[in-house]
Amino acid sequence: MIPKDRMFYRFALYGFMKNIRLFDIFILLFLRANGLSYTEIGFLYAIREVSINLFEIPTGIFADAYGRRKSMVMSMLSYIFSFSIFYLTSSFVLFAVAMILFGLGEAYRTGTHKAMILEYLKRKGILDKKVEYYGATRSFSQLGSAVNSLIAATVVFYTGNFRDIFLVTLIPYIINLVNLATYPRYLDGEISKRGEKRKMKTTLKDFISIFRNRLAFKAMLNSSAFDAAFKATKDYLQKILEMFALSLPILLFMSGEQRTAIVIGITYFFVYLLSSFASKHSYRIVEKIGNLTLAINSTMIIGGFVLLFAGISFSFSLDFLSIIMFLLLHTLHNIRRPMTVGYISEKIKSRVMASGLSAESQLKTIFAAAFSILMGYVADIFGVGAGLATIGLILLILLPFVFLRE
Repeated sequence: MIPKDRMFYRFALYGFMKNIRLFDIFILLFLRANGLSYTEIGFLYAIREVSINLFEIPTGIFADAYGRRKSMVMSMLSYIFSFSIFYLTSSFVLFAVAMILFGLGEAYRTGTHKAMILEYLKRKGILDKKVEYYGATRSFSQLGSAVNSLIAATVVFYTGNFRDIFLVTLIPYIINLVNLATYPRYLDGEISKRGEKRKMKTTLKDFISIFRNRLAFKAMLNSSAFDAAFKATKDYLQKILEMFALSLPILLFMSGEQRTAIVIGITYFFVYLLSSFASKHSYRIVEKIGNLTLAINSTMIIGGFVLLFAGISFSFSLDFLSIIMFLLLHTLHNIRRPMTVGYISEKIKSRVMASGLSAESQLKTIFAAAFSILMGYVADIFGVGAGLATIGLILLILLPFVFLRE
């Protein structure tokens, strides 16, 4: 059993509040409502991912060298400015600025909070429980997403627009800003007392050494390719659900936006409840398979086929089957994440854990930027179903290059 003390619940609170992003389940529809094509949306997603890529190394090094708490506070501030721009503007250029700020927030955050959890487990002497512990805290993140879907659907239902959800999203992020700023000082990890240049040089040297570790690098590629495919395609579930909602012969007295809000809200509520359960019990799957490497490889293969079948189903107007495929994709993503974090953490030094996990995120952004643009372009030319099938095929083609071995 893992200890569920005060810090466990503070970690859980962070994850819960972080995922109260009301725009998440409507972002694609919001952008489409503002007149953007799928290709433009793909470029916005790519701008977000490239921004993460550009900021990933300096923010990861900043977290290890100067303090993880400061990094997390900067992350929350970047998010708050980003959401404010989305709420106040409507142009592609300003949306791009908002995406850059969002990317900066992601870069400050990604890998850093996981490193704080691992630092805490190391201090408690229970580092061997990392998959179970991280899975348990991550389950609260997915629970936050489930609650988020209901709140978001309620806001859209009563306001009749997608813009107000950005304003409401500011509240949980302000709460998280306070929570993170008051974390215990020891979670900053090992901070050298040497001069700034020497600190940066030492941390950068350890960061570079990560890429020389063949097993760690291949594991990061495996994790990044799957997560990038998920990020590039997951929002298209919104379009499928919108079409499904409008085709239903019920609730006809409501507007199209209201019917869409109800269907999307309920669907995502169950998506995230299922994801929360999957994340929490990820370690049990590893125990049953008996091999962490095999578990990671198996979920990678299944994910590729799931995306392929989701695209084929949508192309043949089998919307319900396509929705089921997306449910499975979300579940796989949340089963995999605790596994890959646990595997990667075994291959790199704890002192540069934030940098290591940030490196994995950097690789993810490279894949995600390419996948997002390709997905948008194919969706505009051949349809959303063809775009999904294309990303699934690419994931399967990449398998020989990212397959993990003992």
